[in-house]
Amino acid sequence: MTILVTGATGNVGRHVVDQLLRAGRRVRALTRNPATAKLPEGVEVVAGDLSEPASLAPALAGVTAMHLITFDGADGTALRTGPEIVRLAEEAGVRRVTMLWSGERGPVERAVEASGLEWTALQPVEFMANALGWADSVRSEGVVREPFADVRGAVVHEADIAAVAVRALTEDGHAGAEYVLSGPEALTVAEKVGILSSALGRPIDYTELSMEQARERLLATGAAAEVVDFVIGWHADPPPSAYTVVPTVERITRRPARTFAQWAEENVEAFLLS
Repeated sequence: MTILVTGATGNVGRHVVDQLLRAGRRVRALTRNPATAKLPEGVEVVAGDLSEPASLAPALAGVTAMHLITFDGADGTALRTGPEIVRLAEEAGVRRVTMLWSGERGPVERAVEASGLEWTALQPVEFMANALGWADSVRSEGVVREPFADVRGAVVHEADIAAVAVRALTEDGHAGAEYVLSGPEALTVAEKVGILSSALGRPIDYTELSMEQARERLLATGAAAEVVDFVIGWHADPPPSAYTVVPTVERITRRPARTFAQWAEENVEAFLLS
């Protein structure tokens, strides 16, 4: 049984690869540039681009299950190639798919749901790894700049998202499920900054940005305007699911969801001066 992991070098995909390997599974990793992937020994790394379905046929050969991102890794926009990806997957004999939600029900989700594939939708509320965006300012200035000081989020560890994906890819009983995934607590930005400060053993200041400042900063990274507007709007007025703690991770993986404090301890080096 070969499992294809798309987005294999991303925050979640890398954890999916690692956990599948530890479970003794045969893993094939899809990436735009295999030469720079730096994936573990034992992974079959193949070139391919979900936005160019013609490139996927070799990667899908012999694959029976697939972890599928639903957004373009280049700019974060929803992939428009869902029907072509699904057709190629079915022709290759893929039976089971996990879909990592992009924040909306886009072309990939609709195509997979309409197919004969056994699919599971993974809907994380917000990645803990988004805090890595603070690394430069924490290292150089000891400050975090973010909008929406009072908005809480039940952020989830990427390894927990991956753990649910691995269960769905390798076990029966998950077909047709839509799993909303949260961490074990809902935190404000200031609370996350405090936790990170404790992990680093030094103070970190927090400066609240205006909505327009936050939008301009995201646009400067090269993100598409539609993605920026979605992200800013979502954080300004998140749905209840964004700050509601749910037990899905523990129910599916049979162990407690990781805390932000655990994530901070694991990622201390990213915030230290080299």
